[in-house]
Amino acid sequence: MATPTIESPRSGRVSPGYSRTSGSRGNFEMIAWLFMRISGAILVVLIFVHLYVNLVAGDGISGIDFGFVAGKWASPIWQIWDLTMLWLAMLHGTNGIRVIINDYAEKNSTRMWLKGVLYTSTVVIVVLGTLVIFTFDPCPVVNGVAHVADYCPAP
Repeated sequence: MATPTIESPRSGRVSPGYSRTSGSRGNFEMIAWLFMRISGAILVVLIFVHLYVNLVAGDGISGIDFGFVAGKWASPIWQIWDLTMLWLAMLHGTNGIRVIINDYAEKNSTRMWLKGVLYTSTVVIVVLGTLVIFTFDPCPVVNGVAHVADYCPAP
C-alpha cells in the first residue's frame, strides 16, 4: 500500500496513496449511490401510506386479516403499490448489503460467495413476492363453496 505524501510544504495538501481510474465501475457506483437516495425517498412515502392505510384509517392491527388483505389486493392499484414497495425495498437493501460486503470482505473469494448468496436470495424473494401478489385469489373457493365478500365480483 502506498503511503500518502505531502505535495508541497506550502499548501499542506496530502496526495492520496492511490490513483483513481476512470471506468465503468465508477459509473456503476455513482448510479448505485443515486439509486439509494431516490429509492429511499420513494420508500418513505410508500411505507408511511402503507402504515396509514393499514393501521390508522382502518380498525388498527386487529382489523388486518385475510379479508382486509384480499380487499386491498382486489384492486390493481394496491397490487402495484405493494409490488413497488417490495421491489424497491429489496433492491435498496441488497445494494446496501453489497456495499457492506465490498467494504468488509477482504478476500475476493469471500466477497464473491457472499454476493452470490445475497443476489440469489434477493431474486428468490422478489420472484416469490411478485408471484404471491399477482396470483393471490381474493375470492377463494373452498370445498366447492365460493366465499364471496363485498370486494368479489358477482358470480
